[in-house]
Amino acid sequence: MTHPLRFGIWAAVHGSRAAHHDPDEPDDASWDRNRALVLEAEALGFDAVLVAQHTANPYDDERDQLEAWTACAALAALTRRIEIIAAIKPGLYHPVVLAKMALQIEHIARGRFALNLVNAWNRAEFERAGLPFPAHDDRYAYGAEWIGLVDRLMRGERVTQTGPHFQVTDYQLRPASSFRPRPTIYLGGESEPARALAAEQADVWFINGQPLDDVAALIADVAGRPAANAPLRYGLSAFVIARETDAAAKDEHARLLALADRDAGLRADTRARTDAASVMFARTDAAASRHVGTNGGTAAGLVGSYDTVAARIRAFHAAGIELFMLQFQPFEAEMRRFAEQVLPRVR
Repeated sequence: MTHPLRFGIWAAVHGSRAAHHDPDEPDDASWDRNRALVLEAEALGFDAVLVAQHTANPYDDERDQLEAWTACAALAALTRRIEIIAAIKPGLYHPVVLAKMALQIEHIARGRFALNLVNAWNRAEFERAGLPFPAHDDRYAYGAEWIGLVDRLMRGERVTQTGPHFQVTDYQLRPASSFRPRPTIYLGGESEPARALAAEQADVWFINGQPLDDVAALIADVAGRPAANAPLRYGLSAFVIARETDAAAKDEHARLLALADRDAGLRADTRARTDAASVMFARTDAAASRHVGTNGGTAAGLVGSYDTVAARIRAFHAAGIELFMLQFQPFEAEMRRFAEQVLPRVR
């Protein structure tokens, strides 16, 4: 079954999503900018916004960083249609506290809230705060118990559970969602523990930007597993460069790559703080010289003429991608271009 095609944007939580020295892109992570960005995205017809969670800027802790969950609560009150997706790192919040926060934003948004479970990769974010940062697979084991509790609590169940990480006794949250059984659960990550957890717990699995054949293989792998919330749906992160012609898009890609070369020091510092077992960084490191954007960026191939980009989107959709979570640079101008030129071609 092919689900309706949807488009979302990555909020500018730490400024630029690609080159940090682009004179046309403000390195601006402020609330004011993000509020305006999301309100415009909703008006342009985008369906979702993903607000990534970081307590400090992951590229340079001297740069600003938007706080995800408080921002999502405010966005939920300001918007009327767009889905608000807040990323969550389980090691930063107890499941009871997080489930209560999620239900509150669900009520503010009137049934438009979702959480995106991610396995933290930035060691410094945890270790500098004195928080534990277990090994990769151990974090997923922790996350599986964590999201299982959050799921039941968001459903309004009375929960008693004793597990390796949490002891919860006779806990019930009110009010539960009056709009649906619970907020939507997204999950990101492509390692084996991530794939297993997506099938066991998620409604939507986010895949990092990569070529169509690789995406199709990932979907086939996870789709072949028993899914608790079947049918599991799929999202893809991608950085878009769309122009009148393929040649013009290629030239813009080259411009951004040249600007990104000036960020080599930032990337090296970030990589030094990154868990070596992170599948995302293992994939993207090898391609860093050929692609721009985070979470795979232009590796998804959405670079070309308006017709070329539209055709590639349709091909991904046929392979099973429902939601495209998009990045642009300069963000506002290119988001408008996409809405004006590409959305009509795929809708």
